Order: sequence, then C-alpha cells, then structure tokens
Amino acid sequence: MRAIVCSKYGKPEVLLLRQVDLPEPKDNEVRIKLHAAIVTPSDCAFRKADPFIIRLMYGLRKPKHTILGVEFAGEIDAVGKSVTAFRAGDRVSGISPTSFGAYAEYVCLPEAATMASLPVNASFEEAAGLCDGALTALIFLRDTAQLKRGQKILINGASGSVGAYAVQLAKYFGAEVTGVCSSTNAAFVKSLGADRVIDYTQEDFTKSGQSYDVIFDAIGKRSFTQCKDSLSAKGVYLTTVPSLGIMLQMLWTSKLSSKKAKFTAAGLQQKKENLAFLGKLFEAGHVKAVIDRRYPLEKMAEAHSYVDTGRKKGNVVITFGAHPLTPN
Repeated sequence: MRAIVCSKYGKPEVLLLRQVDLPEPKDNEVRIKLHAAIVTPSDCAFRKADPFIIRLMYGLRKPKHTILGVEFAGEIDAVGKSVTAFRAGDRVSGISPTSFGAYAEYVCLPEAATMASLPVNASFEEAAGLCDGALTALIFLRDTAQLKRGQKILINGASGSVGAYAVQLAKYFGAEVTGVCSSTNAAFVKSLGADRVIDYTQEDFTKSGQSYDVIFDAIGKRSFTQCKDSLSAKGVYLTTVPSLGIMLQMLWTSKLSSKKAKFTAAGLQQKKENLAFLGKLFEAGHVKAVIDRRYPLEKMAEAHSYVDTGRKKGNVVITFGAHPLTPN
C-alpha cells in the first residue's frame, strides 16, 4: 500500500511517499481503508520534533512511528475474529493519538479505539474534519472550562481548526462568543456564530478593558500572564499548547488564585461517546465542518508547508485516490 513515511525529523521534505506492507488486523482489530485524513499543527510539531519533549516521548533521534497522522475517516474492509462492534463495510471516523498511522491507505486499530460511525449526512472529508478541531474544542470547553449558558468566552485564533469549532460549540452551549482573528477572516468567524470579532492587527483584546469568564487561546499565542487581567473574578484561561510555563501556572493558580490557568491533553482523553455526540450535532446542523484546503496523499509535504504558515482556516484534508489494495 502507499504511505507517507517520516524516517527523520525535519522540514516537510522529510515526508516521502513509499510502498509499505499492507497491515493485517489482529483478532481484536479492524482494518480501515482510508478516504480522508487531516494535517494539523500537531502533526507538523511531531514531524519537526518541536517542542523537544516530543523526542522524549516519541523517539530521541528519529520518529518511533514513521507513519504519522491521527485523524481519519474511511471504510472498514477487514475485521479480526474477536471483533463484534464493527463489520466490513462500516463507514467510520476516529483518531489514533498514540500509534498514529493515518498517512497511509490502510490502518489497523483496536475495536476499542476512539472511532464511531459517520454522521448520516457527512462526507468522509467532513467526518475527518470533525475529528480534528471539534474533538479538541469539546474537551476544552465542555469538560475543562465547564462552559455554561450566559457566560462570556473569548477565543483567540477563532479561524483555525480548533478555534472555528470552538466558536460553534460555545454558541451551542449558550455562551456569548468573541472571536479574535485577522480582518481577512472576520466575516468567516462571524458566519460560524461569533457575536463579536476582534481584529488582532488593530486591537489588543488584553487592553480593551473587557472581561471574560473563559479565554481560550486555541493557537498558543497569548500567555496566562498576558490574559489574566481580562478574566472575570473566577475566570478560566485555556491553552492548547503545553509548556513548562503553563504547567507551573496551573499549579500555583490551582492553590493561590481564583483565576485559573488550564491545559489538557485533549487527544488522550477522547472516547467514542464524544465522536457520537459531535455526530449528532452535525446531523442536527448545530456544527458544520470547516474545510480550508484539500491535498492528495502524494502532496503531503505541500500540505505540511501550508499548515506551517499558521494561516490555515479550519481543516486541511488529505484525500486518497482509488488505488488497488497492494501488499508492498
């Protein structure tokens, strides 16, 4: 089968199209023929090993998992003999945050992995997109911040994949939403449901005098120290980017401050129920997929280069052509 192989850390050019062995499902696994995958800033971070902690977790000198990619959608084409929840022909989407593997035509995952049936009205590309920003935003807003109806939330990076879904979910949860983005994306963020949009090139939200119950920095550009004066008395600051600074701030604010700084490893907290929940929201029209660009598998390096610019709007989708199942 065809796969994108990353055998060393570096620039997008380290991502090479190769023929690799077709995986065979174990007794408790399903094999999925992929139709769509996603390129995220996290994928680019794993490719570059930046921050350095990635090397400590996933390979000091080279990637332990040479086929990257976490979010996917496709069709099950084979099942192990002990699998009961799925059968060949099922259309599924999901994530593979520990073993990766979505940058290939086929991937094998345990039956218990975080995957679920596609929403009835979703394409493979849309379903894969929901697995990217929407799953992350759901954990941060619903579970970590416990966002409530009537609260005020500011979302920094509201046009990115996490931010775009955060705007939609925050509105679904009944919050008053302020989105921060460039003027180019202001109309787009408004169309997602934001009540107000701030152009960061013209206005610094931390100096506006406004306060928010939740500030969600979906792109890791503003620190808790910069944002704390814009939080309400019991406000919560969220960031998607792990750092030593946020870990220390989480520790001291948990004990000594009414304003809290929080980070959570959203990808490792996911479960099938979250995918099913988002699927229902998609089917009901409360959440829509936000696809910026599409690239074929063989253009993976180009897709990574685009995501590296930091200018993507929503999801960057990888598509898989109609290629026969090949053993090597």
